[in-house]
Amino acid sequence: MQLTFPHRRTWLHRVNPVVKLGLFSLWFFAIILIHNFNVMANVAAGSVFLLLWSGHPWRRLLLYSSPFLLVFISSATGMMFFGSGETPWFSWGIVHITEESYYRGLHLGFRALSMAAVGLLFGLTTRPVDLFYALMQKAKLPPKYAYSFLAAMRMIPILAEEFQTLRHALKIRGMRKQGRLKTLYRTWHRYAIPLLAQSIRRAHRIAVAMEAKRFAGQARRTYYYVIGFSYRDIVFGAVTAALFGLSFALGTQWPYVGIADVR
Repeated sequence: MQLTFPHRRTWLHRVNPVVKLGLFSLWFFAIILIHNFNVMANVAAGSVFLLLWSGHPWRRLLLYSSPFLLVFISSATGMMFFGSGETPWFSWGIVHITEESYYRGLHLGFRALSMAAVGLLFGLTTRPVDLFYALMQKAKLPPKYAYSFLAAMRMIPILAEEFQTLRHALKIRGMRKQGRLKTLYRTWHRYAIPLLAQSIRRAHRIAVAMEAKRFAGQARRTYYYVIGFSYRDIVFGAVTAALFGLSFALGTQWPYVGIADVR
């Protein structure tokens, strides 16, 4: 079962996953501390701009970003329609839009959009295998946890294929979906028990194999993939710092609106 799509590898794919994880975590904390509307708008634009180096076509990026655009709209409108302020713009029933609530809602929407764009960029440019190997080698994550996560991720397509096989088998035997609650419970029971039993047996075999290979011990291990540092990590850190510095400079020197603090 295919869970990934063909894409072009860029320099962001070759940045050390630990470096990306650390810088993106600092990115999240920095976004939370930004209360200047102009700076937040620039940071959100820079976050979306970084998606150009994800290696995926723009149509696929729009498809991936559609839930985040919905979060942006819902977050912004929720704060706009029901916020408080001293300069009223529109009022109708429980809807009360003010100048302060309008910019506060946009600020909240830009914050959510920036976080979503950074998280999407990390997911599109980081292979799970590289991430866990880097965590084991650079962040000293115990191998038993890292390989357990990798094994669980490998099980997802296997479970999906087993679900499809079971679904086809039940359909051949003449068991179809019906609208009654009791029938729905029986259908769920027919799916859940075999899948759960297969998962327990497979998890037990993997646990025995990992214990036989002494993954629970403290012995020094060798790795098939060696994830190291390179000049791309420095370039990525410089790009991140430059993006924030440029956003703050443009937001403070050439503001779009005269609101420096939306709180």
